[in-house]
Amino acid sequence: ANAKYCGECIQAGAKCGWCKDPNFLKQGETVSTRCDEMQSLIKRGCGKKMIENPRGEQKILKNKDVTNRKKGAEDLKPEDITQIQPQKLTLTLRSGEPQSFNLKFKRAEDYPIDLYYLMDLSYSMKDDLENVKNLGTSLMLEMSKITSDFRIGKDFHFHMMTLLYFFDPFSYKNVLKLTSDGKKFNTLVGQQHISGNLDSPEGGFDAIMQVAVCGEQIGWRNVTRLLVFSTDAGFHFAGDGKLGGIVLPNDGKCHLENNVYTMSHYYDYPSIAHLVQKLSDNNIQTIFAVTEEFQPVYQELKNLIPKSAVGTLSANSSNVINLIIDAYNSLSSEVILENSKLPEGVTIAYTSRCKNGVVSEGENGRKCSNISIGDEVTFIISVTSNGCPKLGKPETIKIKPLGFTEEVEITLNFICECDCHKEGVKNSQLCHFGNGTYECGACKCNEGRVGRLCECSSNDVATEDMDRTCRKDNSTDICSNSGDCVCGTCECKKRENPEERYSGQFCECNNFNCDRSGNKLCGGHGRCECRVCVCEPMWTGSACDCSLDNSTCTASNKQVCNGRGTCECGICKCTDPKFQGPTCETCPTCPGVCTEHKECVQCRTFGTGEKKDTCETDCSYFNLIKVKDRDKLPQPNDATYPVMHCKERDANDCWFYYTYAVNNNTEKEVHVVDTLDCPAGPDIIPIVAGVVAGIVLIGLALLLIWKLLMIIHDRREFAKFEKEKMNAKWDTGENPIYKSAVTTVVNPKYEGK
Repeated sequence: ANAKYCGECIQAGAKCGWCKDPNFLKQGETVSTRCDEMQSLIKRGCGKKMIENPRGEQKILKNKDVTNRKKGAEDLKPEDITQIQPQKLTLTLRSGEPQSFNLKFKRAEDYPIDLYYLMDLSYSMKDDLENVKNLGTSLMLEMSKITSDFRIGKDFHFHMMTLLYFFDPFSYKNVLKLTSDGKKFNTLVGQQHISGNLDSPEGGFDAIMQVAVCGEQIGWRNVTRLLVFSTDAGFHFAGDGKLGGIVLPNDGKCHLENNVYTMSHYYDYPSIAHLVQKLSDNNIQTIFAVTEEFQPVYQELKNLIPKSAVGTLSANSSNVINLIIDAYNSLSSEVILENSKLPEGVTIAYTSRCKNGVVSEGENGRKCSNISIGDEVTFIISVTSNGCPKLGKPETIKIKPLGFTEEVEITLNFICECDCHKEGVKNSQLCHFGNGTYECGACKCNEGRVGRLCECSSNDVATEDMDRTCRKDNSTDICSNSGDCVCGTCECKKRENPEERYSGQFCECNNFNCDRSGNKLCGGHGRCECRVCVCEPMWTGSACDCSLDNSTCTASNKQVCNGRGTCECGICKCTDPKFQGPTCETCPTCPGVCTEHKECVQCRTFGTGEKKDTCETDCSYFNLIKVKDRDKLPQPNDATYPVMHCKERDANDCWFYYTYAVNNNTEKEVHVVDTLDCPAGPDIIPIVAGVVAGIVLIGLALLLIWKLLMIIHDRREFAKFEKEKMNAKWDTGENPIYKSAVTTVVNPKYEGK
């Protein structure tokens, strides 16, 4: 650390110590090198007895045991019952060093209860009023099963948002101060009359505010305080008063005259945050008894008001007693701690060990639920101070369970100086003729003086000779460009962030210029020492971003990276290119992928398929990207990760094409062609013409064949005839009666030439 005196050193961190040995510093070292971690100081030759390293401490001032009270033990007053332990303590805090203590809470049996019943008396609650008239004695009887010390009070509220009305309205009227006389409650309730208003929301917030802040008029005791708010309508809140010309914000003070709220025409309604503050300050737990119609509205209001409950009121309020009992049991079985405003630089952390030692994460460790009477729970409370308050004076904070009056008072003392500071000698001659205070083995220079012995003025200009001792390894950079050479010694620069600092004889080191991972210094798993990350166990790498834990690489089959890769820095490097994902279990190109995603691709792209009615809920697990044609789909050689090409057919025999892949960010991507490839319908005219032409051609062919066969047949018959004619033998005999008509004359002289 760049601490120039002991007090500054111990505020720099819980691990820092200051060596007060006057002979500790070596040649060239600055005063700030006296401030270092304990082990480093010892290693550098500073004895343990010469190291100032004050530690924080705690002292319990009041530690009364929690009360083991049994029902009917009337000898104890409410203020004598203790449910929280300890009650008062002092913590001495050193910067960066947490001080922890255990806070016990035990829910006492037969703990006194004050219940105030706040009822809406608008006309819609007329039938409810009849049922509430016997509430006092009935509720007394039921609550006696829980506590022997029970008191009940009653008021009514109503508010109009118009200047023209036919009733005599009031915002809030306190009918009965808290009392243990249930019959008196019944009598006074029976005397009340229904009023009315012209708008739906009611002015209940005005009434709740007065019930919370008018403790004397209401009669609240320092016990469990329950406020039951019964209505069948919504509520007005801050800002609605403008409708009636009222703009002054509610002042959160009591304004009851003769038990009637008189400032409704002057102050606006309270805000929800204002109500939360006042209910918490006065330890009032609220039960909203509302009709089923407005139950969701008041459920949202309950989420904003700690230690509150909502019950569904029947149409005529006949179930109000059971509702109050159930709501009280729910509220009293829950413990939530809260603390008062913390001083600047002080933080507080809670860890709860609830019933049977179970650690609860509720409300950041502030909450325990299902607490029965007599159960004891423990909260581990850790208080840490970062730095020292400006004045360094003691501060007081309080911690209490919400809805309870008991609290723990903690006085915080801050260690701002070392013990040796008290022995300091002002204007000591050891500090260059009185230019500083000699304390803790070093000079704490007066304003305007610097140097180990305050020998230099801060206005002095460094000479060349002085600069020479501020250069590391004879370099040209003075104090590594991270400090100023003052009197031959490097005074390192300060950063805007007090956690970041330069260090070293030549300011060559710093604790912020190390490698980063995930925008965190040393990956958030180590500390930066002289520009080098020193990693925590199970982490390695220049930025401490490489985990040595293989649990993040374990697949569902208990194998590291599913047996298809290697675990590097807690991340799987898949050796099989087909597999992807954090544990190498995702295979976008394996068989069956296309069929698996077919229905979702079909419904998201074309609005058809079996999942078209559940598309939004079942098919939002991938990013859909539409393209115009198949050429625009990702190709295997274009992507840096495997891509599966799919071709599927829908119910109309139309084909659609898409690709499925898991990108480098483990996001599922689907590229799909946004048009269907459907088969074209038949052309009727060519088909008919073809059929007719075919029939004609077939007929002509048959005729030609028939004609050819006939010609062949005729020729065969003629040839046969000719053959038979040639082979015929004629009879040469003559008819003796026949006389030829031809006379043959032979020329005797004819020689045949």
